[in-house]
Amino acid sequence: MLYQSDTFVVVQVELPSEAGTPARGGYEIVDKLSRTDIWLEGAIAESFRRGVEALVERDPGPEAFDDFIAGYAQLAQQPLTLH
Repeated sequence: MLYQSDTFVVVQVELPSEAGTPARGGYEIVDKLSRTDIWLEGAIAESFRRGVEALVERDPGPEAFDDFIAGYAQLAQQPLTLH
């Protein structure tokens, strides 16, 4: 888990490589308020990572992280379900 607030949870997932394929990974963002989640991988995950790193360098408060994450979370269309 990379981040947790009253609004969001962000988890980084690293999937191991299999027989000649490159390792994969990405980020899952859960919006607690709207009860949706989104999976980011590839170029959009890289953009997310760079944005988070830039925020960390400025050392902002939690509101800045939530605002940044909200920009990605608004793309979420997958409702959360309990199994």
